[in-house]
Amino acid sequence: MTANLLLIGKSGAMAARAALDLTAQNIANAGNADYARRTLSMAEVAAKGGITMQQDVGLSGVRPDRVLRSDSLFLHNEARRTSGDLARADAELAGLSNAETAIEQAGIYTAIVDFESSLSRLASDPLGGALRSAVVESADRLAQTFHIAGNGLDIAEADLRFGADAGVEQVNLLAGELARTNAGIARARPGSSNMAALFDQRDALLRDMSQYAAVTTSLDAMGRVAVSVDGQPLVAGVDSFTLAMAANPDGSLDFSVGGNAVNLPAGSLLGTSQALHGIADLRGQLDDLAAQVIDVANTAQANGAAPDGTPGQPFFAGSGAADIAVALTSGSQIATAPAGSAADSRDIGNLQALR
Repeated sequence: MTANLLLIGKSGAMAARAALDLTAQNIANAGNADYARRTLSMAEVAAKGGITMQQDVGLSGVRPDRVLRSDSLFLHNEARRTSGDLARADAELAGLSNAETAIEQAGIYTAIVDFESSLSRLASDPLGGALRSAVVESADRLAQTFHIAGNGLDIAEADLRFGADAGVEQVNLLAGELARTNAGIARARPGSSNMAALFDQRDALLRDMSQYAAVTTSLDAMGRVAVSVDGQPLVAGVDSFTLAMAANPDGSLDFSVGGNAVNLPAGSLLGTSQALHGIADLRGQLDDLAAQVIDVANTAQANGAAPDGTPGQPFFAGSGAADIAVALTSGSQIATAPAGSAADSRDIGNLQALR
């Protein structure tokens, strides 16, 4: 009897020690986002009667039974959903902000104002060589600002595409890790510390993946996760499938899983695609502005006469921001006078059209 009591006491002490160890582990990982708090369930130690004992079950102490994780499937799903939405918005905002900064730093507005100011100064002395040269120089600076803005958009676009490539690669790496984690879960003993650690790893991988692409998940009875994107399986058991990316003519991105097209409702990859589409729109607006400058100046030149009486020649060459350039070789070719005017005319009737 005394021996039994000692065994019961020993089992209680060992169970308490295991519970304290788990509590210490919880405290040590309080700031670890990849760790779910654990609790230790206990089970009774039962001894069955033998030849010299009554044939029934007698209680013989307590033992640690299962390591339980304190988590919520609903909260995990909501956290992944909201983080995916936030990652999409952040990626789109960052991409468009970089593009807008590139245009603003190029100084297009300032260059247009300077060009118009040089034309206004020319009105005071339409035959002045220095003033005419200043107009050509300001026009050349205007063309250069369009080039700088276009190059800035190229850099912003290239940065987004590089980030998208890295994101797709990371999703595929995470999918492979999830498949290997599923294999580990299948081998682990249910209720063990190793199983709890694998569940932590599974949830952390899913959290990281949701930053890049919105995924749908389901768990089987063992805790293995199946992951799909827009209905296409990305992780199924110990198998993972490849996420791929392709560019569209409008700048946006298309995605596929295992060769099947998918739509991403959230995640940084979607935000990057939206930012690339926005940059394509900005590039179109920049080209339209450059084309407008070219058209206004060239139309005015065609309707005017140079100081030597010859018809005005095109002021700018090109068709957009990438190739706009000053076509005039000197200020003496600026057609400030109306068409048909005599040589050395001080008539500035055509100068307003240039502005």
